[in-house]
Amino acid sequence: MRLTVRFVLPLILVLAGVAYAVIPLVDRLTLRWFERDLDSRASLIANAADETIQQMIATSDTTKLLQLFARITRDEKLTAVAYCQTPDSRPIATATFSSHLQCATVDTVRTTLLAGPDSSLYLSVRAVGDSASEGRLVLVHDVGFITRRSAQARTYLFYFFIAQGIVISLITVVIAQISWRGWVNGLRAVVRGEALGGSRRAANEAELQPIARDLRDLIRDIEAEHRGRDDEQLAWTPGTIREILNRDLRGQQVIVVSNREPYIHVRQGDGVIVQQPASGVVTAMEPIMRACTGTWIAHGSGSGDRQVVDRHDRIAVPVDEPAYQLRRVWLSNEEEQGYYYGFANQGLWPLCHIAHVRPTFRTQDWEQYSRVNARFAEAVVQEATARDPIVLVQDYHFALLPRMIRDKLPDATIITFWHIPWPNPEAFGICPWREQLLDGMLGSSILGFHTQSHCNNFVDTVDRLLEARVDRETFAVSYRGEPTAVKRYPISIEWPTPPDLVRRPVDECRESIRQSHGLPPDHLVGVGVDRLDYTKGIEERFRAIDRLLDVHPEYVGRFSFIQIAAPTRASIDEYRNYDEHVRALAARINARFAHAKHPPIILEIGHREPPDVYEYYRGAELCLVTSLHDGMNLVAKEFVASRDDERGVLILSRFAGAARELPESLIVNPYDVDESATALYLALSMPESEQRARMRLMRGLLREFNVFRWAGRMLIDAAGLRRHGRLRRRAQRWNHVSGRREVTAGE
Repeated sequence: MRLTVRFVLPLILVLAGVAYAVIPLVDRLTLRWFERDLDSRASLIANAADETIQQMIATSDTTKLLQLFARITRDEKLTAVAYCQTPDSRPIATATFSSHLQCATVDTVRTTLLAGPDSSLYLSVRAVGDSASEGRLVLVHDVGFITRRSAQARTYLFYFFIAQGIVISLITVVIAQISWRGWVNGLRAVVRGEALGGSRRAANEAELQPIARDLRDLIRDIEAEHRGRDDEQLAWTPGTIREILNRDLRGQQVIVVSNREPYIHVRQGDGVIVQQPASGVVTAMEPIMRACTGTWIAHGSGSGDRQVVDRHDRIAVPVDEPAYQLRRVWLSNEEEQGYYYGFANQGLWPLCHIAHVRPTFRTQDWEQYSRVNARFAEAVVQEATARDPIVLVQDYHFALLPRMIRDKLPDATIITFWHIPWPNPEAFGICPWREQLLDGMLGSSILGFHTQSHCNNFVDTVDRLLEARVDRETFAVSYRGEPTAVKRYPISIEWPTPPDLVRRPVDECRESIRQSHGLPPDHLVGVGVDRLDYTKGIEERFRAIDRLLDVHPEYVGRFSFIQIAAPTRASIDEYRNYDEHVRALAARINARFAHAKHPPIILEIGHREPPDVYEYYRGAELCLVTSLHDGMNLVAKEFVASRDDERGVLILSRFAGAARELPESLIVNPYDVDESATALYLALSMPESEQRARMRLMRGLLREFNVFRWAGRMLIDAAGLRRHGRLRRRAQRWNHVSGRREVTAGE
């Protein structure tokens, strides 16, 4: 009761304060409304009597004029009427017109509330007659009724607040009493032992407790399902990812599996240095893992990797500011040759890229691929701290891994992202183990691709090669009684760009790269950044540069293209041959223009750290991306993100997934040398205003569709799948409990 009183008394005081503030406001509003009404009435009377008054004034018929005024004052709200012909004349007025009012006084007034003893009167003055003989009609209104009505309104408001306070107080008292009785009865039940299973009723209540918990969880799930979260309105940041994990996924463990590790430790002299590999997977996933604080499982390929891990093969990374765990899996030379260089990169890579290199499939490579996938599945099980972690499987190296994880962790949510293109069913049918690969991938809860065309190709492949139910409306595949959602998730990069990558001003970057290559300050520079891979179209871009200098010789000696190429997969013949072809072509083109003061192509083969790469992005006039077939190609997005000066031109292959998101770039067919050469000329001659307009649009897209949105959408979809799974399990549990209760009732 004391708690009730403590609540009711402040409530009454608050309502009294509200009434004290509201009532004067109501008085002012009421007076304003009535004044507006009186002014309207005055104008109406003046307009109606105007012609009659003019005629009477013209004939000096004062008697009839006073009779007219008498008829007007029959309105109970009008006490007096007068007419003033000039300011100096005496008013022609009814007997009720105040002697204090003179024509000289009212001539300057339109409407006013009289003061003093006549405070209950309201004066309205209106002009009548034409401009030559204009007079003043004075109407005196009785506003005493306004005061009476305001007093009535105050009384009604006062009683309303009193009644409201009483009603709220009664409701509060009733609820408090009911709650108190509920607590007392519950306490008495505990004392009697009823809540401890001492009776059949208590046993039934205990039996229903899991259902009560499920109902509470269901309410939370429904709130999460319908919570206003519009993807277009979210600001996608690391904080957004953490919020999704903590709220929608309740802090679930996140495990990433990829072949390439985000940090490589390499022996150098007597010490060990840390490198970040040139990899689109690493570029995309590393910021996500820093936000999720999970575990990244990868192949330990660095010469110094074993020296820095603990006894569980783990190391906290980044080294300078640890944010997540890196778990390394060790592979023998034979395993690496068969799984990575063999099946993955001589079989699946050319099969999916359709880049005019024949895929090679060997049984021993397939066996190593299967064995290594099983090794990584075991590592996932070892790192899992719960029965239902969220596992993000990355890329074509682990097509079998989702099924293997599903067999060991049935409740895990497995999201597989395929970073490279997916071919049409006819092309994929070349693979001898096509059914096994599809079976492995369909162990995923969600299967993601960069573009819708890749999703279409995958669904067509499953429909053609497996006995599975395909729903093309929702893009879902049901296989082995388990659903897999096939979705489009265009990958992106971190936004905003990390400060250490764009710390140096653009002018300093321009000067630095020109000085390092012996180029004059006003020299035009283009840049390409790729792995030395035959799918990247490096030879095609060199031929386009050669053609540009043929058609536009004015750029000979004034324009140089710097190609940064990271060596990759050197043990594969196709890659060694490609390396030789690229070097030979660059040398041949430079020899053609040997008379130029500066070479047209500067080939830099070697590993570059991200700050160095961004220095080239920021200091170049253009970036050339000529992929022959690519999933996304993040180099294009990195170049755009680096240009906070809104300068520079991106030339982009139509066969890269990024072309669908960056239409403001110059889109080219890299196989068409003349088209690519024309795009180079347009880029070099493009006005700054057009560069700025294009770059601003592309940067706006990257700001909104960044890597955190890419990962966040997958996590949101994963949360939805987990909610639906819980609903199914609850339905089964409720059915089980209902069955037991029916049996008990029958007994």
